This record gives sequence, structure tokens and C-alpha cells, in this order.
Amino acid sequence: MDIINFKTLPILGILRGISAQDVSPITETSISAGLKTLEITMNTAGACDLIKAMSKAADGRLSVGAGTVLSVDEVKAALDAGAEFIVAPVFDPEVVSFCVKKKIPVFPGALTPQEIYAAWQGGATMVKVFPSQFFGPAYFKEIKGPFQDIELLACGGVTAENIGEYFRCGASAVAFGGSIFRKDWMKEKRFEVIGAQIKELIDRVGLIKRDADRY
Repeated sequence: MDIINFKTLPILGILRGISAQDVSPITETSISAGLKTLEITMNTAGACDLIKAMSKAADGRLSVGAGTVLSVDEVKAALDAGAEFIVAPVFDPEVVSFCVKKKIPVFPGALTPQEIYAAWQGGATMVKVFPSQFFGPAYFKEIKGPFQDIELLACGGVTAENIGEYFRCGASAVAFGGSIFRKDWMKEKRFEVIGAQIKELIDRVGLIKRDADRY
């Protein structure tokens, strides 16, 4: 993962509980919608095989990473499968330290000011504020007060309606998952609906960035 490229379109898709037959349509749907970054969670059955398959299907058109990573062993397995970045629900110093040494972008999860600061000091590429939906964009504004240099990724409850507010309040990036990669839509193979929802989020990010460049 090229973090500079990620910052040009700072939106991350999260896939959990998908099957092998979903890999190809999800990959093509996401790429067609304009998405450039996707993670597959390690608590998905056969996660490493899925990461490997998606990396092959994407063929460089999409940055594929591993999420819900809870140990260095899982990091190693994910990287062996082709993961380009690591995302975790918590800050594990050993996981982050390993990624820093290997120069792998890592996004550990945190919530409180103490956790966020510790994750950033530990070497986080960005700190994943999780679960964001219970605190909302205003929480990011408060956190950025004392921690203006810490880059934050909003994860949980990000929608087309509030995505702009998250960025305006200090988020450097956002993540989405089950709200768009819905189990019923996946089961019914409504990939055109999923693609349209992804595109709407991406379009909102584009508008936000254009507005920011005006001032």
C-alpha cells in the first residue's frame, strides 16, 4: 500500500464473512465504483486464501489488506497471502512494532485519548477510531484539539450523510463495511447496488476535497 496514494482517496472498504465466490464480483464492483482500498478481516473463514485470491483478481488495481489482526502470527500469515496493509480493532504494541519494522502500513484501533495517543506513539500509520458511531464526528473535533498531528481513521457508522462531517471534524480517512457490503445484498448478488453505494461515498469524498482546496 502506498500511503500517499491512499490519502488521495482516503476511504477503506471492510469485508467480513465473504465466500470465495464473492471475491471476483466484489473486486470488479469495487474497482468499477472507484474504490482503491479493501481489507478482508482475518476472522473470516479462509481469510488468507481470500486475500490471495482478491490480490490476484485485482492485479494491482486495488490495494488489498487484512483486518481484525490480533497477533504477529496473523500479520505474518496475512503478508504471506499478499496483504499490503494491516488493520486491527485494538492497539497491540507487538503487532504495530512488527509492521513498522517491515515498513507495512498499520491502522490499529483505539477509542480513548490515552489509547489514541499510545497507538500513534507506537508507530501507527493512522489510528482507527473504533467504534466511531457511538461518539460521532464531534468526538474527532475534540480529539484533534490536543492531538492535531495525529491522523485518525473513522470506522463504524460512516454514511454518505455524515462522511463530510467526519472529514470536517478532523478525520484523515474513513472506513465502511456492513452498511454497504450487506449480507442480504451479497446473498442476492445485488452487486450493482453495492457499487452504486460505494460510488456515492467516493463522490462525497471528492466534493469534500474540492471544497477544501478552495479555501
